[in-house]
Amino acid sequence: MSLMPGEFVPGNLLGMGLMVFVAALLQGIGGLGFAMFSAPIAVLFFPEMAPGPLLVLGAGLALMGLLRDFDAVDWASVTTLMAGRVGGTLLAGATLAALPTNAFSIIFAVLILIGVGLSFAGWKVEASHPNMAVAGFASGLMGTITSSGAPPFAIVMQYVPPRQMRATIGCVFFAGAILSLLMLAYVDRFTLPQLWLGILLFPLMIGGFFVSNRLNRYFSAHGVRVMLLTMSGLGALGILARTLVQ
Repeated sequence: MSLMPGEFVPGNLLGMGLMVFVAALLQGIGGLGFAMFSAPIAVLFFPEMAPGPLLVLGAGLALMGLLRDFDAVDWASVTTLMAGRVGGTLLAGATLAALPTNAFSIIFAVLILIGVGLSFAGWKVEASHPNMAVAGFASGLMGTITSSGAPPFAIVMQYVPPRQMRATIGCVFFAGAILSLLMLAYVDRFTLPQLWLGILLFPLMIGGFFVSNRLNRYFSAHGVRVMLLTMSGLGALGILARTLVQ
């Protein structure tokens, strides 16, 4: 969607900025959550932000998280997750170019809700390379279509130590967001005004991330896991709500 100058009203920018600040704060603590929090709100109130500008902000935020915890990156997991993500992104590009995406969004949202429910009930997903490849594929597909590709990662990596999880997912999110943006641009779903809108909101994103640095010490591994699963469930419900609105 192209943006018109008249859409940049102070009220909208204030709301967008608050949303971006809180979403960046959540991701700074949990390693993900930016798009899961912001994508549903953006679709309902700020549709010009999804998916392009949110992916621009998500790429910058993921890079900051990666640099903060760079020494904790699990590079073998990054390779597996990215291999799956590339495949999912390529399929998403073909889907966006040729088919309606509402059915895909509904299916993925329902599957995520089932996964979250089973996880809370005690089902333990092993962070094996096959499982991570599947999660990466689902993330690439969901992230490109809905701008929220984090829930599959949250389910498959919920038992990984928080710092390692944040660093590894940050690396994948950064590369994956760039790949998704390139695919969106290729199918004419990402424009220069959308890029500038994302850049305009960078200060709020940076502010939320730096506040998270002061709060990380108060969250245990169990607390981070509960937050990730809760955010995944809310993100899936947001995708369903967005699909119904459309």
